[in-house]
Amino acid sequence: MDFIEDQGSAVTPAIPPDVWERSEMRQALAGREVSAVYRLLRRVGISQRQIAAMTGQSQSEVSEILKGRQVMAYDVLARIADGLGVPRGYMGLAYDEATEVQVVSAADQEQAEEDESVKRRKFLAHAASVTMGAAVLGSDSGTWASGPTQTPAPGRIGMTDVRQVEAATRALRALDYQYGGGFCRDAVVAQLSWGQQMLNSHGADHVKGRLYVALADLHNLAGWTSFDIGLNDSARGHFAKALELAKQGDSEQLVANVLYRMGRVYLHQEEADDALKLFQLGQLAAQNSGSELAVAVLCANEAWAYAMLGNAEQSQKLLGRTKDEFARADLTNAEAWVRFFNETDVYAMIGTVHTALALHDDAHTKYAIPALQKAIDGYGEEMARSKTFNLSALATNHLLEGDIDHGSRVGRQAIDLAESVKSGRTRDRMKPLRAEAEKRKNNPDARDLAERINQFYATST
Repeated sequence: MDFIEDQGSAVTPAIPPDVWERSEMRQALAGREVSAVYRLLRRVGISQRQIAAMTGQSQSEVSEILKGRQVMAYDVLARIADGLGVPRGYMGLAYDEATEVQVVSAADQEQAEEDESVKRRKFLAHAASVTMGAAVLGSDSGTWASGPTQTPAPGRIGMTDVRQVEAATRALRALDYQYGGGFCRDAVVAQLSWGQQMLNSHGADHVKGRLYVALADLHNLAGWTSFDIGLNDSARGHFAKALELAKQGDSEQLVANVLYRMGRVYLHQEEADDALKLFQLGQLAAQNSGSELAVAVLCANEAWAYAMLGNAEQSQKLLGRTKDEFARADLTNAEAWVRFFNETDVYAMIGTVHTALALHDDAHTKYAIPALQKAIDGYGEEMARSKTFNLSALATNHLLEGDIDHGSRVGRQAIDLAESVKSGRTRDRMKPLRAEAEKRKNNPDARDLAERINQFYATST
């Protein structure tokens, strides 16, 4: 038996690779039954002390696990797999570049070196290829679209298994809305790594079709929560996989939704031209789906992109179409991934678009302010992040309008709420408010607001 050095002076025997291939071990690994894995290792002569040395755990932790304590945390499972030398796929531990940094402190160098504009172009090519069914702009997806490792899982799945994935996605999405992506992203990725295994299971065609859509939406959520905390490469990879699975599941609505969300990533990066291309591509899928609500979402976001480009005429035309499509939409039977777009969100988008236009022409504040106020009044505690965005935009408009006292008061409300949300986007969406407050620092209210924002930036990094 080969040996490896542990952190002390003793040596720890390396575990022969064939140990992981035994049927009993493979079953324990696939089920993430760490206590069973440790017991099987004890049978082949690996002591508790040696397991502890390899996994970075204390002997007391190993002892508790041997007695039946479950290990659920994704990062702990990953550390155990790496320490013992278990192929990650055997435990269904799929990870993207962000999780790799967290677990093994080694970023994907190829992703880091590639220019962001190249990544955007590649994603657009991939999105066009998936959406249109042909390589419209080329099909070089590159490493950014690499999917998680999948473990072959024996057995048969039924609709109950798929519903469990859907239920988990709904619950995690609700947490994201209320507390931000930083609160739940790791749980989403862990759930995804488990759900992916079912792609290799047997099942009826209609079950597999629904599974494709369920996993596409889970990737969609993984992409959104990654974006929310600034992991844009991770977001791009998850959205790419979501597109493929949604297309396999024949869900044009979900294809449209994924493209809308990736377009929002580019809007956030102030790349309105690239965002507009994705929104327009998503619009084709939305129209093919027959969902007026999906069309309304894409129209509203196209309006935002045009507003960032300073095109007021096109923005207002698209806002008008947003209202028309929304009025005709079947809200009762809306799919989970688009159900957020209710009347409150329509007002929020109207206010957001006019806020972007107001940065070019402050005459638009008279349209932005009432729309944003209606949105803020309509949001409950479960939509804390969205309410934060709208409070920040409302405060910006009041400053632009010259109502510094009221704008500063609303701005402080935005900061108070943002402090309860684990979202990098809340900081970034405050940039216009910060800029307007800094311009007016001769006013004590504006100066106080600027200082509060700078303090929030300092403590939320």
